[in-house]
Amino acid sequence: MTIPMTAPAVSQQDIDILRRLGERVAVIATDPAMAERRRLWTRLSALQGERPLVMVETGGVLDEVIPRETLSCTGDWARGVERNLRNKIFYWEQVQDDTPIEPRVTFSTRVTGTDYGVHEVVHRGNDGAGHGSYTWEAPLQDLEKDLAKLHFREYTVDVEATQQERQALEMVFDGILPVVERNWYWWTQGLTWEAIKLLGLEAFMLAMYDQPEGLHALMAFLRDDHQHRLTWFEAQGLLTLNNEDDYVGSGSFGYTAALPQPDYVPGQPARIKDLWGLSESQETVGVSPELFEEFIFPYQLPVIARFGLSYYGCCEPVDARWEIIKRIPNLRRVSVSPWSHVHTMADRLGRDYVFCRKPNPAYVSSAWDEGVIRDDLRETIEATKGLNVEIVLKDVHTVANEPWRFGRWVQMARELIDEVYG
Repeated sequence: MTIPMTAPAVSQQDIDILRRLGERVAVIATDPAMAERRRLWTRLSALQGERPLVMVETGGVLDEVIPRETLSCTGDWARGVERNLRNKIFYWEQVQDDTPIEPRVTFSTRVTGTDYGVHEVVHRGNDGAGHGSYTWEAPLQDLEKDLAKLHFREYTVDVEATQQERQALEMVFDGILPVVERNWYWWTQGLTWEAIKLLGLEAFMLAMYDQPEGLHALMAFLRDDHQHRLTWFEAQGLLTLNNEDDYVGSGSFGYTAALPQPDYVPGQPARIKDLWGLSESQETVGVSPELFEEFIFPYQLPVIARFGLSYYGCCEPVDARWEIIKRIPNLRRVSVSPWSHVHTMADRLGRDYVFCRKPNPAYVSSAWDEGVIRDDLRETIEATKGLNVEIVLKDVHTVANEPWRFGRWVQMARELIDEVYG
């Protein structure tokens, strides 16, 4: 659990509530089932999977799972902590997937960063629930002229805010749960999302034909900026390991015995080569493999190759790009999105990679039809029998205010795994 807010004074009433919830989480975290889950995730990362592991993400619908009006604390900071604790309890009591719960509370060193010297102007719609479509005015209108406006992003550590966070958590959970620093400052090394924000989606696509040299220059700049960022965080000693219950890739846990590297000194800051990394390019789903290989992959490769292990892909189908992507030297996990061909990807990945299947979340969000859900799950489980498989239900943006759907989906997945695996 990472609490991102700066902690103010906490009332005694809120402290008492949080401590009771912390005691419950501490008991859950030491249940023997957690040790077995850690073992299974570690085996899966080692390409020795024993059965498909099942994981659910509730973050997109937390307002339906843990509605704000049901929280007991009164302070804003305490309510954020409370919600995280209650979500862990919800996983244990109702979801019952393979999510491990560690006996600790985590915080991150607070770091702020600059932009590239330019930024997009966003025009956002609103559906009344904080969602909605948007458009943006890209700041790079002429690649040849505007590229010189860009500079690397720079970062600043907020020592005071970090200390406040640590001290508040230690005060609240003293004697119940240890407080551990667990830092993660980025999600993807994919580059293309930043490129498209700077240039615009249509302009990015057309530049492959109209301004290839300019696009190559932009991608080289973004590659170098990402390298600069990784080097800065490493040099500042801000990196911590992500080889336990840490969220890695586009939907997995980091448990592995392969990280950190053998020469890592316990207790010291992590290095990039001690970590899991992610690369993807969802925005270029309509780009041919040839153009992907020319304009995108050469710039992603040197960045993601710095990590100890890597995960490739998110929502985009990687089927047509597989022969390119598999050149990543440290590749261990591959996303198989709802738009991928399951049987094709099963043949290509075999037992050489972790097959990270993302079922279609619409089946859980829309009209509840267990026949459709079972058919979807069965296809994956039968096609990948004997492989290293994780099935991750993510990108769910509503459960129609019926959070029981998560637990029932997991139950059906387990029933089908038992049926197929015997």
